Amino acid sequence: MTENRRFLLVRRPNGTPVPADFSLVTEPVPAPPPGGVVIRNHYASLDPAQRGWMDDAESYMPPIPLGDAVRASTLGVVHASDNPRLAVGQWVIGLGGLEDYSVIGPEGFAAPVDISAVASPSNYLSVLGSVGMTAYFGLIAVAKPEAGETLLVSGAAGAVGSAVGQIGKLLGCRVIGIAGGPLKCRRLIEDYGFDAAIDYKGKDHESLVSEITAAAPDGVNIVFENVGGPVMEAEVFTLAHNARIVLCGLISEYNSPEKVGLRNLWQILARRATIHGFLVTDYASQFGEGRAQMAQWLGQGKLRVEEDVQEGLENAYDAFMRLFSGANTGKLILKIDGSQ
Repeated sequence: MTENRRFLLVRRPNGTPVPADFSLVTEPVPAPPPGGVVIRNHYASLDPAQRGWMDDAESYMPPIPLGDAVRASTLGVVHASDNPRLAVGQWVIGLGGLEDYSVIGPEGFAAPVDISAVASPSNYLSVLGSVGMTAYFGLIAVAKPEAGETLLVSGAAGAVGSAVGQIGKLLGCRVIGIAGGPLKCRRLIEDYGFDAAIDYKGKDHESLVSEITAAAPDGVNIVFENVGGPVMEAEVFTLAHNARIVLCGLISEYNSPEKVGLRNLWQILARRATIHGFLVTDYASQFGEGRAQMAQWLGQGKLRVEEDVQEGLENAYDAFMRLFSGANTGKLILKIDGSQ
């Protein structure tokens, strides 16, 4: 290719993103900066965190600059290099953008991967990428589950949630999942091996509390939180003493102009519970360990992985919005280049 298509953020979304917040433009293919590389992107990860990066608000990463490509983890091939560690033609995973070609400077993240070791290169954006590492380190390193404990996962049918539940089962936990709709709840039991599934749709606070309590009469020891909002507010009434909450995401609130936050914090105090804010990037130096274990479980048939691969950079907006409509089935990935 001689041109670089780029999916730009041109306006800060007010609530739910709309097409006018973005623009698909064509620019010349860039050259690598001193010490950097240009990556020809084949796949890009679509994640709820990207919605937060679109706001001009303090966070763990700076906002996406207006007029720049929407930031994304990408997988592709080195197109041009001024970095002796990364050769032209080498497959790498990096932090680039929704575009054909991403420039990654000497301080940016770009790491080589071996695509011959996986069934599909896209696995490095799912089970061996941030999804798998989020589930692995969030549960094992942060929650530190013990066999026999009860693990409650919100957003359980999603890419991270389904992986967390499966790892919890491998570690001897009793696992309860919260998801939206009977089909997703059935998949939690039949496909992912959860012990119980709760459909949050159409339930008021009292009903949700009652259903979680019925599934966990002795209380919940670990909550892996991906949703927030009313779901989380119900969960805190079902905690066992000294419960641990791993706060991984709050997808129900990302498109809210006014952030809701968590009420009923008294329940955290009364139950001596803890909430641990978790970012997988804190464990980047240990990803080798995590990938090795996830690959072993995958090879042994102990993990089921679902990928929802949408095609075409021109379809980036519609693909991204699948995250918030619940239409995605598994890890949402945008296939930018159809050659692999």
